Amino acid sequence: MAYTIEAAIESGIFDKVVVSTDRQVYAEIAKKYGADVPFLRPEHLAGDTVPTNDVIIDLLEKLKDQGEEFDCLMILQPTSPLRSSDDIKRAIDLMKEKNANAVVSLCEVEHSPLYMGQVPDDLRIDAFINKDIGCRRQDLPKYYRLNGAIYLMKTGYFLKFQDYYKENCFAYLMDKERSIDIDDEIDFKMAELMLELECDNDL
Repeated sequence: MAYTIEAAIESGIFDKVVVSTDRQVYAEIAKKYGADVPFLRPEHLAGDTVPTNDVIIDLLEKLKDQGEEFDCLMILQPTSPLRSSDDIKRAIDLMKEKNANAVVSLCEVEHSPLYMGQVPDDLRIDAFINKDIGCRRQDLPKYYRLNGAIYLMKTGYFLKFQDYYKENCFAYLMDKERSIDIDDEIDFKMAELMLELECDNDL
């Protein structure tokens, strides 16, 4: 959380940096690093299974009730701590350049999905690879995945569609090193290692 808050503040582009949480302990950490926590999430929006959109809508409505409305919003998930303040600024620049309704960060996948497939319960994978692909793995088209680092959108567009990709949405491409999205312990260790290397390089 601290890395994300620091990157947001360092970018210098936000009128308000808000952390949404249902726990007082996380609210105190967020405030320590300079974010606003104007209220805690209600109980029905707590838990890992709550859709992000529901949380954002609730947050925007509560801020509006306090007299605060914003033209754009950016979701910065703390599980993507390697995204930098420069990434944030470049995403904003891309939105302006394209006159976009939304900008979402992606990174190139390491392995083409053409070499992937599902495995049934009996583990049988006859014809798992399509031999008619017709070119070397290195010559296949590039594919990209969401990396969870940046979701930028015009507020009115988001409230209308509750969808980032509905129309006039553009990709902000990030490299693999800054695209670690922490979902498990291995991701956490990778992110920790990358942050340590980054700190060593800054010395």
